[in-house]
Amino acid sequence: MVDLALSMSSFLALRYTERPDVDFTEKYRYRHPEMPSEEKRVLVRSAEEIDDAIRKQIEELKGTGKKLGILLSGGMDSGILASYLPGIDAYTFRFLGGEYQKEELKRAESLAKINRMNLHYVDIDWDSTVSALPTVMRSKGGPVHSIEPQIYIAARQAQKDGVENMIIGDASDYVFGGMDQLLSKDWTYEEFLRRYIYVDPFDVLREPVSVRYVFEKYRKDESGIDFVRILETLAAQESYGSYENAFHAAELSYSDPYEILKMAEPLDLDRVRNGESKYLIRELFNLRYPGLPVPEKLPMPRPVDQYFADWKGPERPEFLDNIDISGYSGNQKWLLWCLEQFLDMAEEGRR
Repeated sequence: MVDLALSMSSFLALRYTERPDVDFTEKYRYRHPEMPSEEKRVLVRSAEEIDDAIRKQIEELKGTGKKLGILLSGGMDSGILASYLPGIDAYTFRFLGGEYQKEELKRAESLAKINRMNLHYVDIDWDSTVSALPTVMRSKGGPVHSIEPQIYIAARQAQKDGVENMIIGDASDYVFGGMDQLLSKDWTYEEFLRRYIYVDPFDVLREPVSVRYVFEKYRKDESGIDFVRILETLAAQESYGSYENAFHAAELSYSDPYEILKMAEPLDLDRVRNGESKYLIRELFNLRYPGLPVPEKLPMPRPVDQYFADWKGPERPEFLDNIDISGYSGNQKWLLWCLEQFLDMAEEGRR
């Protein structure tokens, strides 16, 4: 079923359209990720159990005979995975000639050296992002998250080096309590919606549709909300979908060893709120790299604030006139800009 109004509102609010039966246009079917099966999840209670579960998965991947690569940032998650894969090819994003998030780039270089990896830089700029965008949008059947073009570029670069399966560490944040800002307090229902929704469609679209129904199944009592469950499901689906689509567009297999894991005990919110986000993963990092400082979490680098510093806002008729774009962050501007790009592409396809 095509419902452009709902699809636009859902993308702006959630960064993806969550209804599996709704598309932006008849020309493109919207891509949804296949989420991990609950029956196949591996319950873990400690860093040692996570270590064992990851080790078994890595050994299976090595046993396939396929050439493996890894997306290596300067963070805990990919750093831990790298420790099981010495000597393979690693791919690290580099923006603005290496000047953007320089410290994280140095940590990635250090981790690659420790694990004797062949480090490849994936240089990303605005032109390469724009060039990759139509491919990932056609694959998605809609506008995309800002990380998707760069993941696609990395995947294509790795393919040229003979990589057949890329290892990533995206799921750790959603499995082990890495979204510390969203876990920072016990939110009321209304507070959480204001904090979670990326761009309120009622502020920017001529025909907005409410997406509040998405959150109703997470409501607790009269005014509460199960924000932990939202991160495990709704937020995870959005993130997993970005990686799945980018690799699908590049026709490259990928594996995330964290994805099938599940904490056997409830998340200890006190530990998260006292500075120990992903406390089990921190413990595992210490096991794998004794004496090395645990790197703090940073989002995947992308200089969207710089990209959109002079952007004046969307101009298509689906958007309201005179939107005060100065009040939006670079990530929010990407959503508006990318939605406009997809609408232009879909419209050209009908001509």
